[in-house]
Amino acid sequence: MENSLAAFLSEDIDKNSLGSMTPKEIVAELNKYIVGQNKAKRAVAIALRNRWRRRQLPESLRDEVAPKNILMIGPTGVGKTEIARRLAKLTNSPFIKVEASKYTEVGYVGRDVESMIRDLVELSKNMVREEKEAEVQEKAKAFAEERLLDILLPPHPSITTEDNSENDEELKTIELDSLGKKQFEQTREKFRNYLKEGKFDERVVEIEVQEKPASMIEIIGGPGMDDMDNNLKDMLGTFMPSKSKSRKLKVPEALKVLTQEEAQKLIDQDQLIQETIEKVEQQGIIFIDEIDKIIGRQGMQGPDVSREGVQRDLLPIVEGSAINTKHGIVKTDHILFVCAGAFHSAKPADLIPEFQGRFPIRVELDSLTTEDFMQILTEPNNALIKQYVALMKTEGIELEFKDTSIREIAEMSASVNEKTENIGARRLQTIMEKLLEDISFDAPDLEAKQIPIDSEYVRGKLKDIIQDEDLSRYIL
Repeated sequence: MENSLAAFLSEDIDKNSLGSMTPKEIVAELNKYIVGQNKAKRAVAIALRNRWRRRQLPESLRDEVAPKNILMIGPTGVGKTEIARRLAKLTNSPFIKVEASKYTEVGYVGRDVESMIRDLVELSKNMVREEKEAEVQEKAKAFAEERLLDILLPPHPSITTEDNSENDEELKTIELDSLGKKQFEQTREKFRNYLKEGKFDERVVEIEVQEKPASMIEIIGGPGMDDMDNNLKDMLGTFMPSKSKSRKLKVPEALKVLTQEEAQKLIDQDQLIQETIEKVEQQGIIFIDEIDKIIGRQGMQGPDVSREGVQRDLLPIVEGSAINTKHGIVKTDHILFVCAGAFHSAKPADLIPEFQGRFPIRVELDSLTTEDFMQILTEPNNALIKQYVALMKTEGIELEFKDTSIREIAEMSASVNEKTENIGARRLQTIMEKLLEDISFDAPDLEAKQIPIDSEYVRGKLKDIIQDEDLSRYIL
């Protein structure tokens, strides 16, 4: 075993691939979008790196290494969901976010917990299909061009005439001579060049496209019926004959439609499903939010089907089980689960012991401070101030935020969070919307195209609302 393990670890591994990013590189990428929360970033970076490490092990040992599931604890709006979402984008992994409060115990009205795996499979299938389409894009476009040229210049390899005789209908074919074929090929090449140069862009053509028949059957009500409805429609769709319909489109749109249709023909559907399931099993990430909402209430008599019942149903999925989907059996042994909750009225220790044991990494996220708000407003690639400046620029207005105004906005946001419910960075959006409400409304008619935003402007717009706590609760 040691020699085999050493052989695997000594292989030259591509460090530039997304899957082999080091923990420091992962944290650096997360820093571009998320302010603070270094403990959480380190935890997810380690969990992601452990996935890469597991794939380098021998197969006999690889299956024994369980994923390091993460439990995030912290108030709303501090970056829990964003960390998991950005993590999935970094690795091009199938990612789905669900709310634990939407599920109930099997047998009761509500979503079945297994539906999250089926949703993840469908999402993964779309991801794999897009990857496959990108691989065959050039070839599919070439085939689509040929089909479009056949419409613009129908092929005439021969001239067919009918000669009606007394006994039967006889077909006579007169072959084109070599000169005629050569002229036809030259004309076709001219049309090909015209197509690439865009000279046919305004021409409307009629194309035949395959149409998937729509099922007329609808299933209403009952737990898990949404999955049964989809499965039944797919099953009936295989029995219904595929139809083609005519569509009149301009040449560029027709080329896109035909390219997509040709790409579907070039993709091996069996291989697509196989890679989909493998991607889910090896790279899937499920983010379960509001996990604290399924903790049973103390002193409650009888079963609590929307709380501890959900924990019991989630447990086998998190531990590792085989889930039946319409594309095949999916094993959840190595799917990474990230759970998050505010835990205001409950503690992580109130989760059932078996469920707690499946989340070895626990990290507490900090509440956001004034300094954090200032960074959120300015530093990330998707910073709020950058967004509002870009939005107003579409109206020809240049917003100029002074440093004093940014601090004033941050301090007001932190103050409102302290006085009312703490909703984290989401408070910044309500503050910014209220601050720029008049400018956004009057933007098309404003004569002044450069508008400075300083601390006095911020206080003038928001001071009265901030000071009146009751008003703050309703407006901010």
